[in-house]
Amino acid sequence: MQIDNLTIRGTWREVADAARTTIGLEKGEREPSSAWKRRMLLAEHSPIRLLSVQWKWRALKYWVSVHFVRHKIGIEHFVRTQRTDRTGQDRDQITQSATVDHECLANAQAVINISRKRLCRQASPETTQAWQALLAALATTEPELASVCVAECVYRGFCPEIKCCGYCQANEFQAAVARYRQG
Repeated sequence: MQIDNLTIRGTWREVADAARTTIGLEKGEREPSSAWKRRMLLAEHSPIRLLSVQWKWRALKYWVSVHFVRHKIGIEHFVRTQRTDRTGQDRDQITQSATVDHECLANAQAVINISRKRLCRQASPETTQAWQALLAALATTEPELASVCVAECVYRGFCPEIKCCGYCQANEFQAAVARYRQG
């Protein structure tokens, strides 16, 4: 599995200008600071949805792809077909471990929301690995966005899962919560 074609759509200037509109100010001129970007992402105000990420997973296991397709708010999925008439392969003979290409377009809010579920220690390790690969690639161009992508327990400060993995009892958890809150 690899990440290809990582592209950012929209600019932080557009995000900032939309935010300025909401408080009755005219457009600005400078690039917003890293600290401002992080504050906006942590606040999850609506202008962050102007920033979108597009990427393609190559050779993602089909069953892992299915985990991601479950996310539907603020994200679009384009998954390679397994239809027999398109592939020439009998679909009934293809296993769930067969790989597919899976392309996505997601706004910043969706990336944050998906992270909360797919970075959870209760998530499938293979699905977490695929999401972590995306976040590592994202960190090279949008480090502020990648930095606010955390597991649900870190996001909330406690574990809301019915069956808790116990991570929220560890000292490492408290350190992760502090890092998330401080930046």
